[in-house]
Amino acid sequence: MTQSVVVQVGQCGNQVGCRFWDLALREHAAVNKKGIYDEALSSFFRNVDTRAVGHKIYGCQYRENIVEKLRKTAEHCDCLQCFFIIHSMGGGTGSGLGTFVLNLLEEEFPEVYRFVTSVYPSGEDDVITSPYNSVLAMKELNEHADCVLPIENESLFEIVNKIHQMINSGKLGSTVKQSSLVTSSAGSAKTLPEKPFDAMNNIVANLLLNLTSSARFEGSLNTDLNEISMNLVPFPRLHYLVSSLTPLYTLADVNVPSRRLDQMFSDAFSRDHQLIQADPKHSLYLACALLVRGNVQVSDLRRNIERLKPSLHFVSWNQEGWKTGLCSVPPVGHSHSLLALANNTCVKPTFIELKDRFMKLYKKKAHLHHYLQIDGMEQSCFSEAIASLSDLIEEYNELDATKGGPRIDPSRLKIAV
Repeated sequence: MTQSVVVQVGQCGNQVGCRFWDLALREHAAVNKKGIYDEALSSFFRNVDTRAVGHKIYGCQYRENIVEKLRKTAEHCDCLQCFFIIHSMGGGTGSGLGTFVLNLLEEEFPEVYRFVTSVYPSGEDDVITSPYNSVLAMKELNEHADCVLPIENESLFEIVNKIHQMINSGKLGSTVKQSSLVTSSAGSAKTLPEKPFDAMNNIVANLLLNLTSSARFEGSLNTDLNEISMNLVPFPRLHYLVSSLTPLYTLADVNVPSRRLDQMFSDAFSRDHQLIQADPKHSLYLACALLVRGNVQVSDLRRNIERLKPSLHFVSWNQEGWKTGLCSVPPVGHSHSLLALANNTCVKPTFIELKDRFMKLYKKKAHLHHYLQIDGMEQSCFSEAIASLSDLIEEYNELDATKGGPRIDPSRLKIAV
């Protein structure tokens, strides 16, 4: 049984992490009616007594404390599979300390994969220096992460609004079960009133639930988390994956006709279900993963891949770049669900917009003095960070330039006879 370690940093990271753990407990309670601490539970939960405590750790001066905490947690794992880091890009703690922890993980555990869930700020972010924080953090993600799942606040907000409109319009009537909404906390361990961002955080938590389900439950075609990085990231720096989640809500009936199941796969490739504002259908795919939970057959997966393939543009050298996973336990309230992860050049506009917002501040040297008065923070840190982001954008440009060209098989080794 493999284990994963989740590291939550900053206000956003901790709030998303709180929702993940709460919903994960709800899932295990639904499956494990007797409440027995079993193997599936041990992959993400450690059996500890009630005296376990946590505390906030700040800054480079606490490096040894952080390393010690990470080492002790890792020592509890029989087979450490990967680290998950949850943080935001715009805030000071999430971006600064979050990427600092990421670097420490690479130093201390170089062989263990690092999955990062990063929440990107909107253009109207209330932290005026968020473009600086985000671009400085991007450089660290480029260099030290194995896989990044970028999440945009605007996309989360739109999904929440869409769900509320569908329910309040009365079109769906009583056929929607409240516990089945990805924005819902119904039936979870949480009893306190919901906070303003809980609905948005629940969406990210559901992304993590789907991503980790194969480690927590049995399945006929379970996917090792490290296989996602190995199969979806052909170039080390181009490790940003567009995630989409479906269904956002489910109807009360549990029988899944083939037609409705096919619609779920179609939804996974529509912009309405994406956690980042992008357009993968008109951009270039490097690879794609479909992680399915519940009442779905392998034949359903294959049929839908063949159906969708003609409408998706894959790089010439990876036309069969599909990874599939099938976990038999569905989310609470659902009969099935799907998480699609696409390595696609459509993330480029997000990075271009981030660069533009950075340059607007940087040209005026606005608020720069807040950073430069810190020991070890030179102006070169900013120029290096924007250069790293520009290089990343250029790599995506080079890939985009090959779209629509003739299919050319990559050159093979010639063996001398």
